[in-house]
Amino acid sequence: MENRFIDKLGALANLSGKDVAVLTAATSAPRRVAARQDLIREGDRPGPVFVMLEGWACRYKILPSGTRQVLAYLMPGDACDLHVGLLAEMDHSIQTVTPALVATVGREDMDRIMDDHPAVARAMYRGQLIDEGTMRAWITSMGRRSSIERAAHLMCELYLRARNIGLADEVSLKLPLSQLLLADSLGMTPVHLNRVLKELRMHGAMTLQRGSLLITDTGKLVQIAGFDENYLHRRLRSAA
Repeated sequence: MENRFIDKLGALANLSGKDVAVLTAATSAPRRVAARQDLIREGDRPGPVFVMLEGWACRYKILPSGTRQVLAYLMPGDACDLHVGLLAEMDHSIQTVTPALVATVGREDMDRIMDDHPAVARAMYRGQLIDEGTMRAWITSMGRRSSIERAAHLMCELYLRARNIGLADEVSLKLPLSQLLLADSLGMTPVHLNRVLKELRMHGAMTLQRGSLLITDTGKLVQIAGFDENYLHRRLRSAA
């Protein structure tokens, strides 16, 4: 069975046969998780490293007012929280967006793998650097980009990330994110987001409907977003 986690790490460092074998064994007993199920909640004691083999998940926080802010999306191949075990409790929650196949790697097991397999450790650290770069891009969007720039930027990011793991073709992506979830990602109300998406459609840049993103003019969408893929650090692949 294809293991997108190993594929992702293999794109970030040169893994040996022994590296692949130990990662395969560590993720060999995944479990099926239904959509909209919390893998871990804010306030919980951190547990194992969650590895997304299939499906999407998101990080989120619930504010005292009851509103939700989505902090990041996890796609197949992503791992959650390499160093969160150093904390006494989780400062955010992680929930599946779609039905998912999730492997759990015990904290001690992961530490041992990284100690014994330096290439795996390099790949994991590089993956974490990409996650941190993505977080900085989201902060920049929330603080300085206009609503239409913010939405266009997120669409560019999700499309590029999905294409990198073979989940998108040249112009389209099956996007399993509701407008409510996207609104909570972008700091907008669903009504405001609907207006922004209509504006992007009128610009001829993209269309989002029935769970699919269709990019009708890549150059225009990139221009509106001011998108620069550097923060995803794809150049790390060639340096691995």
